[in-house]
Amino acid sequence: MNKIKYNFFKNSSYAIDGLIDIFRNEKSFKIELIVVVILWIVLFFMQIDFAYKSILAISLFIPLLAEIINSSIERVVDLVTLDIHPLAKSAKDAGSAIVFGSIVVTLCIWGSVVYLIL
Repeated sequence: MNKIKYNFFKNSSYAIDGLIDIFRNEKSFKIELIVVVILWIVLFFMQIDFAYKSILAISLFIPLLAEIINSSIERVVDLVTLDIHPLAKSAKDAGSAIVFGSIVVTLCIWGSVVYLIL
């Protein structure tokens, strides 16, 4: 039996290829990334405790990761069928719900921190 060899660098290159592909082909990811960069800049200038800054900075990754998951779902559905099908729509809608939920969670985190520091 052939054993698949694990290669950290090769596997990492696949991840980087995926990020590059998502960035090149997904407009919503680009928009979310621009918003995240703007918020990171704002966060840099905020005079708040390092722990709060860390929580807020990390929370900004949540919508980006959700968008990557959503894009993956959409691509797999498109690979399986280009026909309009209720299950295909359901899968794509669920992916969109992941993104929406992640944005709501991130807004709640930011709102909680703002509430605590005011």
